Amino acid sequence: MCGIVGILGSHEAAPLLVDALKRLEYRGYDSAGIATVRGGELDRRRAVGKLVNLSDLLVHDPLLGQVGIGHTRWATHGSATVENAHPHQASTVAVVHNGIIENYRELKTELNGHGYGFETETDTETISVLCQRFLDEGHSPPEAARLTIKRLTGAFAVCFLFSTDDDLIFVARRGSPLAVGYGNGEMFVASDAHALSCFTESVTYLEEGDCAEVTRARISIYDAANQPVERAVLQVKLESGAAEKGAYKHFMAKEIFEQPSAVAEAAGQLSAEIASGQGDLANLDFTAFERVQMVACGTAYYAGCVACYWFEQFAGLPAQAEIASEFRYRGRLLGSGDLSVFVSQSGETADTIAALRYVRNTEASNLSILNNMSSTMARESEVAMPIHAGPEIGVASSKAFTCQLATLVALAIWAGEQRGQLEAAAAGDLANQLKAVPGLLNAVLSMEEEIACIARQIADSTSALFIGRGSMYPIALEGALKLKELSYIHAEGLAGGELKHGPIALVDKTLPVFVLAPSGPLFEKTMSNLEEVKARGGRIVLITDSEGAKKANDSIWKSLVMPTVNPLFAPIVYAVPMQLVAYHAAVEKGTDVDQPRNLAKSVTVE
Repeated sequence: MCGIVGILGSHEAAPLLVDALKRLEYRGYDSAGIATVRGGELDRRRAVGKLVNLSDLLVHDPLLGQVGIGHTRWATHGSATVENAHPHQASTVAVVHNGIIENYRELKTELNGHGYGFETETDTETISVLCQRFLDEGHSPPEAARLTIKRLTGAFAVCFLFSTDDDLIFVARRGSPLAVGYGNGEMFVASDAHALSCFTESVTYLEEGDCAEVTRARISIYDAANQPVERAVLQVKLESGAAEKGAYKHFMAKEIFEQPSAVAEAAGQLSAEIASGQGDLANLDFTAFERVQMVACGTAYYAGCVACYWFEQFAGLPAQAEIASEFRYRGRLLGSGDLSVFVSQSGETADTIAALRYVRNTEASNLSILNNMSSTMARESEVAMPIHAGPEIGVASSKAFTCQLATLVALAIWAGEQRGQLEAAAAGDLANQLKAVPGLLNAVLSMEEEIACIARQIADSTSALFIGRGSMYPIALEGALKLKELSYIHAEGLAGGELKHGPIALVDKTLPVFVLAPSGPLFEKTMSNLEEVKARGGRIVLITDSEGAKKANDSIWKSLVMPTVNPLFAPIVYAVPMQLVAYHAAVEKGTDVDQPRNLAKSVTVE
């Protein structure tokens, strides 16, 4: 969620730290800071708000030194103030930290009893003060850091910087990701390899429970049992132009318009792997499964909800979507006939990782659908499949969602063929229809101005409803989520049949109601819900195809006529106008589209 960087270099660290932190802005934050060591002196600069505020501060009050750590903070313990911003310092040690220290109150009470004081409301300050206590007892910096880590309960990635050693950054991870990059006589640390792309392409990912002593010449890694270990050095190359907006005003706009090529890549790569019979897919035998659970959070959860329809329709497999944060608390009874499918853009979502680890302790099989194949989930899953979306910088997911859908539908078709539920010819026909979806996405994107006009007219609304039936229901949920995320308009997604069971009380002449209704077997029932809304004066936005538009009543407030698509693939296509409505409503309101308030790209704490 927050961002960490560290540099052991041969140049002034401050501007490099700020540049690296800029590459982590997409993760979400409300304050930022850096600390450096020079001539045995540890100093820091911190600012609330955007990184430009920290940059301005450094112009007027420079920070020198060739070793340093930096952080973008998203407030958890304590509000967004300069005092609560990282790095936190206790005399000769400074700390940056992602995660939550669950036992910080007990540690704080203990340290108070030994005469140590505190200046902030944060859990992180406890780490620095505890480490300083061990330093005061005569331990070396690495020993003090190790003793500190042993006392912490919770999930974290943490970096220690010491005034007494300008050639050392001590790092540790438990739950939250951390990577180390290799330079020429330099070393780098970050919570996301994306931050290191301007320095190096050679990266080592620390594994669960690892800690490391990082100097300019080497890295010494120790596992959870404090035994020296070697971790692989990987070559990680950021895709050209991925961190640039190009001609677009926002990253999200760019990523929305990248969807035709991204979905084509996602479906094409998986189809090629299925055809070759190679790779991790060779380890998946759907004839051995009796049930599928889709486990995820947020937008990825809605992708899983859609996938349940596909696995039941194509493969004859009972399927259920589960919210990852609740999954392991139900005492799920899982056996060898179960397949748990975990969906995550980052592969670092804390709740989804916890659910994956729960399943690994059962007889059930597991599969992860990811956009980051260097992530914790990729390393810990039996089978990990990439969605090939490419880097997604905007906090609100767009192309990752449609690529998740494309990957899941291709997987469900293959499962149906494996299980004998689909003849080879039928599976081939569906695969060909999937190949046509990117062209349909282009057709929807050509409607941008028409969609933007509707978005501008609902931007002053205080609430909105999205309704759909069948696989359109999860897309209604996703449409509501997008509007909430980007424009801060309260929105609710509903199964059409649930409208009259309470939510219809909200309908009046000011309420926009988006009705997702491609023609097909559920169209007439959805039209009945539309009539219920119309009778109460709701402002209906009907999203349908040309056949549906002919059947609809002319008195509808607004209509979007979508390209005709097989209802089985409609969720992928109908997701795009939902994204554009939310995006343009947010632009009209002047909100921060790429970094909405209170949100982070990757939720790495529970």
